[in-house]
Amino acid sequence: MMPRMTTPHPEDSARWFRRALAAMAGIGLAIAIWQLQQLVLVIFASALVGLMLSDFAAFLQRVLRLPFALAIAAAVLIPLVALVVIFGLFGTMMTEQFIILSQRLPAAVATVEGWIRATPIGADIMAQVSGYAPKVSQVVDIAQATLANVGSAVTGLAVVLVAALYLAAQPRLYVDGLIDMLAPETRPRVREALGAVRTSLTAWLKGQAIGMAFVAVGTSIGLWIVGLPSPLAIGLVAGLCEFVPYLGVVLVAIPTVILGFGQGVESGIFTIIALAVVQQLQGNVVMPIAQKTFGDLPPVLTIFSLIAAGTLLGPLGVILAVPLTVVFMALLKVRLAWLGRSSSLTGG
Repeated sequence: MMPRMTTPHPEDSARWFRRALAAMAGIGLAIAIWQLQQLVLVIFASALVGLMLSDFAAFLQRVLRLPFALAIAAAVLIPLVALVVIFGLFGTMMTEQFIILSQRLPAAVATVEGWIRATPIGADIMAQVSGYAPKVSQVVDIAQATLANVGSAVTGLAVVLVAALYLAAQPRLYVDGLIDMLAPETRPRVREALGAVRTSLTAWLKGQAIGMAFVAVGTSIGLWIVGLPSPLAIGLVAGLCEFVPYLGVVLVAIPTVILGFGQGVESGIFTIIALAVVQQLQGNVVMPIAQKTFGDLPPVLTIFSLIAAGTLLGPLGVILAVPLTVVFMALLKVRLAWLGRSSSLTGG
């Protein structure tokens, strides 16, 4: 007797079709995002700056009882006025310090190189390294590429700032517009997830701002005590580079230590001590206090996020690696909460 062939129910076929269509749409969206990764990073950077402006405006609105439009205008104007005042008071000094820094750093590198060549092992190392030195034509090509990248960076920064201003001025327009495109049954959860992302990013930005300010001030004071040239300029760069944890410290420490040893062994040793003291205070005193209030990412997760972002997304990915990881961890925490679970990694 032949087995009876069962006809699939129309509802099952429709459900299967919807799932297949959703899977194909998800794959297509992932491919599109990957192809447009730099655009996605610029959009994320705009949203991040917009969040800073929006939170600052909310603070001004709460403290000064300003209308939202005036609070947004003040949130933009106050930092601009502060920058104008700072550069008006210290601009000439900082410009001179950067000029001195650019003039003394090559001489310091030459001095340190001379010390290395004075030892037999150092001479062998320098002989091997010199074989990899770029030719003049390669240096010119690198300089041209760098100038092109600087131009692109300036253009990208302008786009980020303008887009951030619009996002901060009308956040509900874009959030509600995004949510309205989704199915009605998914809207509450998406809104909850976006709220969690905003809360996590705001907390991280506050903690990061405290750490950056401490590093900028502490480095300037420490290098001034050591007697290194251009302490204010180096401190400013150190504070800005602190936005990228761990990697920013290395980028500032290497030329600073070279500059210190260029003035003498004693100066170089005290430079290392000054930088180490600032980093130890920031890592063991300042940031733990900030983390209790604002939260933080596990160090290993931060390091691997920097490596992954640098490999997959390039320099802009490295700059935005940690806030992107904050977003991922916030979404993961919300997802685990929906499943009735928690994890110590997400702070839940």
